[in-house]
Amino acid sequence: MKTDTKISLVKGFNDYTGDEAKKRSKIKRILAEAFEKYGFEPAETPVIEYEEFVRGAESQAQDEAISDIFRLKDKGKRKLALRYEFTFQLKRIAKNKKLPYKRYQIGPVFRDEPVSANRFRQFTQADADIISSSIKDEAEILSMTSDILNTLGIDFTINVNNRKVLNEILEERGIKNKEQVIREIDKLDKLPEKSVKENLKKYGAEKILLIFKKQESYFKKYNSYKEIEELKEYCRIYRVNVKFSPSLARGLAYYTGNIFEIKTSSFKEAICAGGTYVLDGLNGTGISFGLERLSTLSKTKPEARKILIISLNQDKEAVRLAQKLRKKGNSVSIFYRKPSKALEYANSYSIEKVIFVGAEEVKKKKFKVKDMKSGKERFEKF
Repeated sequence: MKTDTKISLVKGFNDYTGDEAKKRSKIKRILAEAFEKYGFEPAETPVIEYEEFVRGAESQAQDEAISDIFRLKDKGKRKLALRYEFTFQLKRIAKNKKLPYKRYQIGPVFRDEPVSANRFRQFTQADADIISSSIKDEAEILSMTSDILNTLGIDFTINVNNRKVLNEILEERGIKNKEQVIREIDKLDKLPEKSVKENLKKYGAEKILLIFKKQESYFKKYNSYKEIEELKEYCRIYRVNVKFSPSLARGLAYYTGNIFEIKTSSFKEAICAGGTYVLDGLNGTGISFGLERLSTLSKTKPEARKILIISLNQDKEAVRLAQKLRKKGNSVSIFYRKPSKALEYANSYSIEKVIFVGAEEVKKKKFKVKDMKSGKERFEKF
């Protein structure tokens, strides 16, 4: 069958409507409320930036995410790009802010990369970052993350590591090309270990995988492990459980200290992830959530009860009743068309209750209510 390219979706991009869109909207509200409870203020930034700014420092140029940016040009032939994340834009919006600066942002980001079941080319990201942060702030971010995932009813494990520990291990064994090796290690949860081992052979670093199988006590000999110990200590105060994961690498080059990745047993990709980095000479810490993954995992449903009022030539009364029910927090639509089509309409939009407003009902001040799930009818006074 021929595809109508005039209206078909570009691969890796999605439409969201109905209950799915409502669920996403609710999750965004849960995220925003949690961020603001922890003292983060909202920010909005452009989707399009200069390509040079998006690409960032030379050390980041080889990052997989940066190599996958969408490039474009305007009519002035300027090299532009769609944002692939929010952190780099903090370089601009954090300037001259009182420190520590805490901001959150929820919006679309773009990657020109291969598409899979849980990986899209446009997706909604929700970030919270603290500029001029400490390890105490890292623990607070993980506490906030725990609150959010518990609210969404998602089972999770918080894995932590430290980039300095990884660097110490590599230096101890005289391994060069550290950034490339760390990027290969980061693929351990995406590729079979055998494949990662083959890739590491190019850098003479394949034996490093044996170290990651050792007990946590082994890593205490590394000087930077004390940062993980401090993070765990403050997480205990928040009653947040974290698990040390020595092979956790986080592929982005800008991470400098503690890093974290939150996983679930439902699929191999992380639910959310983040860590510590340096921004204009200041320590920063952030966490990033993918809305699509949260929506897939969460069983949360829109709170507002959906009601359809069928006006049987009683439009004024139908409007009055609709307004009364809306003030109580219900989601209400009024159906003015043929009553015979009303129930079919209610079913197509998963509306739970239908209320008939006719002359008889108005006179008695009692309205017939049909429960669309059970099929039961009763008269109610509103």
